[in-house]
Amino acid sequence: MPSRKSRFTRRKFIGATAAASVAFGVPTLLRAQARPIKVGLVHPITGFLAYSGGQSRMGAMMAIDEINAGGGIKSMGGAKLEALLGDNQAKPEVGVSVVEQMQEAGVSAYIGCFSSAVALPATQAAAKYNTPFVIDVGASDNIVNRGLKNVFRLKPGFNASVDDGILGLGEINKAAGNPAKSAVLVHEESEFGTGTAKLLAAKLPSIGIEVKEVMKHANPTRDFANLALRIRGLKPDLVIMSNYQNEYVLLARTLHQQKVDLVSMFSVLGGGFNYKFVKELPDVAQYMIDTNHWFDPTNPRAQAMKKRVEAKGDLFTFEVYLSYNAVKFLADGMERAGSADKEKVNAALAASTWSDHFMPYGPTRMVNGQNTGGKASIQQASRTDIEVIWPAKFASAKPVFPKPKFS
Repeated sequence: MPSRKSRFTRRKFIGATAAASVAFGVPTLLRAQARPIKVGLVHPITGFLAYSGGQSRMGAMMAIDEINAGGGIKSMGGAKLEALLGDNQAKPEVGVSVVEQMQEAGVSAYIGCFSSAVALPATQAAAKYNTPFVIDVGASDNIVNRGLKNVFRLKPGFNASVDDGILGLGEINKAAGNPAKSAVLVHEESEFGTGTAKLLAAKLPSIGIEVKEVMKHANPTRDFANLALRIRGLKPDLVIMSNYQNEYVLLARTLHQQKVDLVSMFSVLGGGFNYKFVKELPDVAQYMIDTNHWFDPTNPRAQAMKKRVEAKGDLFTFEVYLSYNAVKFLADGMERAGSADKEKVNAALAASTWSDHFMPYGPTRMVNGQNTGGKASIQQASRTDIEVIWPAKFASAKPVFPKPKFS
C-alpha cells in the first residue's frame, strides 16, 4: 500500500498534469470532474417494514437519478449524487450502526428512516458529526424537538397531522349530521402509534366524539380476531387506527370479515392505506378514510410521476413521493450552499423557502427543523382508487360518510 506521502504526491502530479492540459487547449477531455456527493439512504429493506422501506428507497433513487440526469448540483460544477444504500431492518440499534458505517465512508447527508423508532437514535448519531439528515417518513415530533441543528423534516409530524385529522373529521361528521359520536383507538406499540393515539384520545372530545377504549398491539401481530370481538362488544361508531402496513391491512380485513358495522374506519398516518391495499383487497379498502401526506391530485407533475411509477409495475404509495421530495429538498439546499460542507448545507436547509414540490403544501418554512408549511390531507378509498376528500381546495371527490352497513 502506498505511503501517505506518495499518495499525496500522486494527487499533486495528476492535478498539475490536468492544469497543463487545459493550457494546451484540451480541457474537455482531461478536466477533473466534480467529486460525487455521497448521500446515505437509511431505510428498512428487510424485516416487518420491508415493503415500506423498499418504496422509500425507490422514491429516493428516482430523485437522485433525475437530479444527476439534469446535470447534478450545478453550483458545485455538476457534482453527481451517489447513493449509499443501508438497511436499518426496522431496528434502532441497526440504524445507528448504518449511520456510523456511512460516516466512515464519507457520507455528506442522510435520507431516512421511515420508522420514528429508528429515526430518533439514527439522527442523534448523525448529530455527532453535524451531518445533515432529512427525514422522509417518521411521524414523531420528538425527532425535531430536541434542538438538533442537522435534522430536517418536510412533512408534518403527528401533532400537526392529528390536528388536521381532527379538524377534517369534525367538518365531515358535522356535514353528515354528526352520525359519529364514539370511537375506539387501535395503535401499534412503538413511538409512532403510541404518540399518535395519545394525541387523538386527548383531542377527539373537542369535536364531540367519546373515546371508548385505546387498544395497543405488538409489531408484528398475526391475528386480530380477539381484538375485533372486543371492538364489536363496545359498539363504537368509529375505529381509528395508527399502525404500519401489515397490521393496518390485517385489522381492516378482520373487521370486514366479521362484519363489524361502523360509521367509518378512519386512520391518522395509516401505514397500510395505499394503492397496494386497494389493488389487493378492494372490498375491504372501500370507504376507508385516512389522514396522511398525500400528493396534490391537481398537480400535473404528481400525475406524471404516478404514471411513471405505475408504468414500471410499481405503486405510487406515500413513501415513494415523500422520499423523492426529501432528496429534492436536500439537493436544493446543496445547490444554494454551493458546497457539501455540512455547516453550509445545514444553514441552507434551515433557511429554505423551497416550493418545487407537488404536495398540498406552501413554500418550505423551517422552524427548529420542522417544515411549518406542510399540511396533511384526508383521503377515502373506493374499490379502484383513492380520492382526496379534504380540504376542499385539493379535494377530488366528496366523502361517503357514513359508509353503507353490511347486508
